[in-house]
Formats: sequence, C-alpha cells, structure tokens
Amino acid sequence: MIATQRTRALDLLKSRGMLRLRDFIAEDIEPETLARLLREEQVIRPARGLYQLPDTPIEAAYMLAEAAVLVPKGIVCLISALQFHELTLQMPSAVWMAIERTAWRPTISYPPIRFVRFSGWAITEGVEMYPIQSREVPITNPARTIVDCFRYRNKIGIDVAIEGLREGIRHRKCTPDQLWQYAKKARAWTIMRPYVETVVSDAA
Repeated sequence: MIATQRTRALDLLKSRGMLRLRDFIAEDIEPETLARLLREEQVIRPARGLYQLPDTPIEAAYMLAEAAVLVPKGIVCLISALQFHELTLQMPSAVWMAIERTAWRPTISYPPIRFVRFSGWAITEGVEMYPIQSREVPITNPARTIVDCFRYRNKIGIDVAIEGLREGIRHRKCTPDQLWQYAKKARAWTIMRPYVETVVSDAA
C-alpha cells in the first residue's frame, strides 16, 4: 500500500509539477507517505504545505506557479505579469498577486508575495490562464497589466508603467484600443492618454 502511494505521489509530481497536501489527500495519499519521501529526499517542501520534486527547474515563471498553488484565487499582476510577458527588465523581489477585495489574505513565507486587492470587473476581465509547469496560472494579459501598472504607479513607480507601455506597443503585445478599453473601465485613461499618444507617435 505504501509503495503504491509512493509511486502515485511521485507520478503526480512529475505530471503536475507541484502539489499541496490537500491535493495528495484527495488522491488517497497519506501524509506519512509524504513524510517518508521527504526524509529520503525524494521530495522537497519549498513552502509550508507545498511539495515538489528536488530536480524541478527553478526559474522566475516557476515562482508564479508556486504562488498560484498557494493562493488558488489569486491573480498574478503588475510587475510580475510585466516580467512574465517580457515587458520589463525588472526582476521583482516578490510575486505580485491580486486577491478579491474582501478575501482573506494568507500568510506565506515562500515565495514572497505582495498583495493588492481587486474588485468588480477587475477580478475577471483581462485575466487569462497561462500554462506554467503543467499548471494553468491566472495572469493579467499585456494590455490589462499595463493599465494596472498606471493605476498602481504610486506603488511600483511611473517609470515601470511607462516601460511596460513602450515595450507592449513596440512588440505589438497590445494595441492602443485595448489599452483604452481597460483604462476607461479603470478610470485611468486621463492619466495614460498622453503617454500612449507619445509612445504610439514614437513607434510610427
């Protein structure tokens, strides 16, 4: 029985990259089986309640997947989303995640996470699922990310928002019309308009 659970646990990690304790329990794999695998160093625990194989590649995007597992209803946003879409040279020291305005804010030691709160349309529109390490991770799309960066410019810096805008237009990852649509809903178009017009003019 234990041998079967061990094999299933390792197979699950190979196919899905990382799992929470509750995911194993749902598959009828007991905590003691995981404890044995940890002691034998066949499995590691990068964060409380999160398990993965020791040879799993560590890269910037992988931290996003880890954060998404630990915060199932969280949305990768702002600088982390910019970095994922290759719209900035910034390497955020923490994963930026949005949670619903009234949602409980979890305490997580690793990976480091910085939370912001979204509500209404902002919790769903422009949020797309991207595959990372066999997981579907919710991340704001390029246009929505850029608009959010202008909305939160006091937190992340206006230079970061402008960089994202410039790279988004230059590499055609978003259009001025897409930016306008999200910015109007976010009531940020008045702030963004001169920057968008300048970047579009320079790119012409």
